[in-house]
Amino acid sequence: MTINNDFEVAYLLVAFALLGAILVGALISALHLDKWHPRVVGAAVGALVGYALIEAVPMLT
Repeated sequence: MTINNDFEVAYLLVAFALLGAILVGALISALHLDKWHPRVVGAAVGALVGYALIEAVPMLT
């Protein structure tokens, strides 16, 4: 899969941000680390992971 369109990049970043908000946010809530809002931290982590994957995968293939 090649990502050569701005819409595709934005779609993947939103998808990873939502996954991060759900998965990482649930993990932070389960561990009772509620200093910051868990879903906001999860969305930030998900967006960063998505961006890293978008940039790293073309170098690997």
